[in-house]
Amino acid sequence: MTRVAAIDCGTNSIRLLIAEQVDGHLRDVHREMRIVRLGQGVDATGRFGSDALDRTRAALVDYAALCAEHGAERMRMVATSAARDAANRDVFFAMTTDVLGVSAEVITGAEEAELSFRGAVDELDSAGAPFVVVDLGGGSTEIVLGESGVIASFSADIGCVRVTERCLHTDPPTPGEVTAARELVRERLGEALRAVPVQGARTWVGVAGTMTTLAALAHDMTTYDSAAIHLSRVGIDRLLHVCDGLIAMTRAQRAALGPMHEGRADVIGAGAIVVEELAFALREHAGIEELVVSEHDILDGIALSLA
Repeated sequence: MTRVAAIDCGTNSIRLLIAEQVDGHLRDVHREMRIVRLGQGVDATGRFGSDALDRTRAALVDYAALCAEHGAERMRMVATSAARDAANRDVFFAMTTDVLGVSAEVITGAEEAELSFRGAVDELDSAGAPFVVVDLGGGSTEIVLGESGVIASFSADIGCVRVTERCLHTDPPTPGEVTAARELVRERLGEALRAVPVQGARTWVGVAGTMTTLAALAHDMTTYDSAAIHLSRVGIDRLLHVCDGLIAMTRAQRAALGPMHEGRADVIGAGAIVVEELAFALREHAGIEELVVSEHDILDGIALSLA
């Protein structure tokens, strides 16, 4: 069995999947995530900060060692929103080549949508199609409609880090800041929903850290349990209740929640605003009343692309 390594480097986190491919499906050998906040400040400055690059290099050094330890034969690293936006991205690419021996690929929004969709729906029953897959990252949110493949997609620049840096400056955010964030999110979602006809969707699938953390909180988990979260379902009303609570909390209150990753507490309020506005829109346009949360996403799609 061929072992492959996939690395997904986003605005907020960098993740590794080492997997074996068996009959067209993946079996995890090793999976992990680290918050490196590569995109910190990029929205304002247009450049990667030296501290962010240092944090990312440290994670990549460890990932390279893990790939060697587990005998990964092929590797692919994909960089998304932050690497598309940074003026000094050449420094980032040189670093990845030096550490990993392969260069990171900056993929288009359409490629990102395809990989996210493939990873998210690989284990889902086709009877639930059409699926609307939402990958909520740090710098952008991908909305993808598909059945056996992608029908339409849109990449909206309303990730949790970007919205936090633009709108949510107080701890906890003021009502005016929350209103400004909602207006920004609604504007960008309006563009997305004009490009992606979600009216025919039957199943909403949420992927990435904001979605999985919200699911853990909705299920009253005291610690994060990925196996229990994967393919779990959350009713819209319960989801909205959890989101409202997070938006109103201080960062310290969020950080004290059992399933919360320490690197997510300061930005998940913005993520919750994005999720709420999505929930309102999908309920209105498609009659969707629950969220299915998948632990499998673009990272799995990258690994599957190495088959």
